[in-house]
Amino acid sequence: TVETAHRLVMIFFFVMPVMMGGFGNWLLPYYWEGPDMHFPRLNNFSFWTLPWALDLAVVSLFTESGSGTGWTLYPPLSTYLYMGKSVDLTVFSLHLAGVGSIFGSINFIVTVRGMKLVDMHQLSIFPISMFVTGHLLGVALPVLAGGLTMLITDRHFNTSFFYPVGG
Repeated sequence: TVETAHRLVMIFFFVMPVMMGGFGNWLLPYYWEGPDMHFPRLNNFSFWTLPWALDLAVVSLFTESGSGTGWTLYPPLSTYLYMGKSVDLTVFSLHLAGVGSIFGSINFIVTVRGMKLVDMHQLSIFPISMFVTGHLLGVALPVLAGGLTMLITDRHFNTSFFYPVGG
């Protein structure tokens, strides 16, 4: 359970926010010589979803016996047969962190596309990497959210997305 919480916190609450959010928000305005990102309020919203999501992740560690499902929330271990409320808190935490990351990715994509240089081949590698990573997060996080939603419906609404006996 501590390993699961450590992996979730390190991936979703340290590596992604620091590498994408921290360095991106700090360095991208220098590249386009502007005061801030293109949508500062969207940027603020994506930042402030992170402490709430981290709070849910920490609370899930101390609820019952924690969510000992691995950082991938492996479905046989995270179904209602094995774990309790701690998995629900972890899933809602990842949903909230995903929403903030999607909004932050939209802001990075718009900021890079709105730079004064017209052609993408004139940009340096950092804005291009932020642009590509923003697209990757924009594609991958809704899929993660869909999987988490299916997991919640399996746990609470008696569906059988991940429960093989249900057909």
